[in-house]
Amino acid sequence: MNLLEIKYNWKAPVVSGDIPHGDMPGDKIEIREEHIQKATKIFPELLEQLLPVFEAEESPRAVITVCGGSGVGKSEIASLLSWYFTQAGIGSYTLSGDNYPHRIPQYNDAERLRIFREKGLRAMTVKNFLDPERMEQIRKWQKEGTDADSAHGEIYNWYQTYLRGGREGLAEYLGTSREIDFQEVEEIVRQFKTGSQNIWLRRMGRTDTDLWYEKKDFSNVQVLIIEWTHGNSGCYQGVDIPILLNSTPQETLEHRRTRNRDGAVDSPFTMMVLELEQELLKRQAYKAKMIVSKKGELLTYEEYEKQMGK
Repeated sequence: MNLLEIKYNWKAPVVSGDIPHGDMPGDKIEIREEHIQKATKIFPELLEQLLPVFEAEESPRAVITVCGGSGVGKSEIASLLSWYFTQAGIGSYTLSGDNYPHRIPQYNDAERLRIFREKGLRAMTVKNFLDPERMEQIRKWQKEGTDADSAHGEIYNWYQTYLRGGREGLAEYLGTSREIDFQEVEEIVRQFKTGSQNIWLRRMGRTDTDLWYEKKDFSNVQVLIIEWTHGNSGCYQGVDIPILLNSTPQETLEHRRTRNRDGAVDSPFTMMVLELEQELLKRQAYKAKMIVSKKGELLTYEEYEKQMGK
């Protein structure tokens, strides 16, 4: 397999109809022109970066991640890259990292909210700011689902302690091994890179009974693509080429509204989660081998920092 020859002779195939996508049950992708343009720009560079990876392996296999904020187009671009590999004669499979949290989405969302509220209240007690009247006001906002709204802290100075404590607690949970089974993902990566022909993969839906395993045949797969917000995390090992799709929290929120994936996507709490995810992505961005701007430009890390206003 001559990757450079493939690169120089490669022309983006016309995308028509459905193409295979990630293995998250029920996930739907909607490929638009912006996704095709980004994937078409990424793919030739990806082929060049894969060359030393394949040369270093006895049986050439590589792991790529496509990461970024929620709704930024990870699923679509990962699916296109995987399809491009297949069209070029390189076997590929797209794995969704969203199959590997410890809890199904409903329970994980509840755990996130529980942590935020508990840590917020505990911060209030540390400052000795809590009294029956304030507790009643907090409970009212909790019932309304607005207790993560920073506007309350602008009106009531004492409430900033609740918001700050809850945010700090949430940051200690999101994207960590408390939330996600990184060990299982790392074991899949290890099995793949050591040449395993068949690997058990997890499937997670949205209810208690939608959790099962399927054995996937990897005998003809040379490239494993993991599409995942936390694909560039330092909590697991084995990734060769992390690709970061950059976006702002506001842009990812708009994508989520369009896809309508999780119900109340415009709640203050959801916005806080998106902001914390974005902060985590920014801290990990230096490890990315490729950074793609919102306009589809390939950025150096220095250019990325400049775009993010540092």
